[in-house]
Amino acid sequence: MADTRIRQIKQRYDIVGNCEALDRAIEVALKIAPVDISVLIYGENGVGKEIFPRIIHDNSPRKQKRYLVVNCGAIPEGTIDSELFGHEKGAFTSAVEKREGYFSVANGGTLFLDEVGELPLSTQARLLRVLETGEYIPVGSSEVRKTNVRIVAATNVDMEQAVEDGKFRQDLYYRLCAVKLSVPPLRERGADIDLLFRKFALEMSENYKMPPIRLDDEARKMLLAYSWPGNVRQLKNLAQNMSVTVEERAITPEILRQYLPEPRRSELIALKHDTAGENLDQLYQLVLELRRDVNEIQHVLGIHNSHKGGPRALVHYMPEESATVSHHDGDAVPFADAEEIREELDAQNVSLEENERELIRQALHRSGGRRREAAAQLGISDRTLYRKIKEYGLEN
Repeated sequence: MADTRIRQIKQRYDIVGNCEALDRAIEVALKIAPVDISVLIYGENGVGKEIFPRIIHDNSPRKQKRYLVVNCGAIPEGTIDSELFGHEKGAFTSAVEKREGYFSVANGGTLFLDEVGELPLSTQARLLRVLETGEYIPVGSSEVRKTNVRIVAATNVDMEQAVEDGKFRQDLYYRLCAVKLSVPPLRERGADIDLLFRKFALEMSENYKMPPIRLDDEARKMLLAYSWPGNVRQLKNLAQNMSVTVEERAITPEILRQYLPEPRRSELIALKHDTAGENLDQLYQLVLELRRDVNEIQHVLGIHNSHKGGPRALVHYMPEESATVSHHDGDAVPFADAEEIREELDAQNVSLEENERELIRQALHRSGGRRREAAAQLGISDRTLYRKIKEYGLEN
């Protein structure tokens, strides 16, 4: 029954994918929709967080009332209070007439506060009062007004870290986060990446009467191996761009590689020379991304990692621009000789593995051994951290 309901939701909201974490997010949204409590949606930019507040509203007792979206990060700090709570005529220089705010207009309905982590502290105090008492005061007024609005908020900010840094009120955070709903990043959705690409390519084909582009097997593997920092939004842009600009409709790895951004050389230099322990979170994420890039190169060049005993910390090899190697189809690929790459990777395995181990050790030290806190600092899941601790012998 639950699976049937989830399929219906996917069809209604045009959600593509069978990822377990995505289905779980939809399931949570449906469970909390009838319960009139605040919800905080977590997810990186571009993952599609905006769909879930709509699902919650449409399946709640408030579905016949107003649903409004406010992008808190797009409104200047000087006008955000007026936008949310309204203002009286003459409250400030440009207030030539009285204006109702979103909390008044959405009374009885649902208000989606996107990028809520960007709210200034003064506005956070006002928002807390609304959540606690249902009361607010328009800018320039002394009259207390009442509202009955359900708040669904979303953010890509580490809110616990923002609270610790004094950028977000702890009491407001707990009020907003009565229920936490996490939307998975695209890189963790496996085969969904291919499904979404085909969907976007088909839409371009149907909308503009052109033959759809199709990935060959090797290009599909490359697509799945990419890290997708821009998530679904980046994938959609890629499919649209290639649909319009690529003459060949059969997409090979050589064609796809032209459209996927390479790691910046400056990032590689920073990774190589940073020994002061600064920017540890960014370094760790970079190591993980570089490892994925190496796996892709190994696959393209037919290199198989002979190391045993678990994953290794590999680095993307940046050859001289003049170096080339013959690919299996006879085309020149801008990489050095395959054996040379293998030797280069082997030489760097140990140093990067030690670097990764040190990043984890320092995070555990900073957190006083609290693994969940260390995992949050590193930007990885608790499960991944536990596995790494065991792999590197850091249990004690």
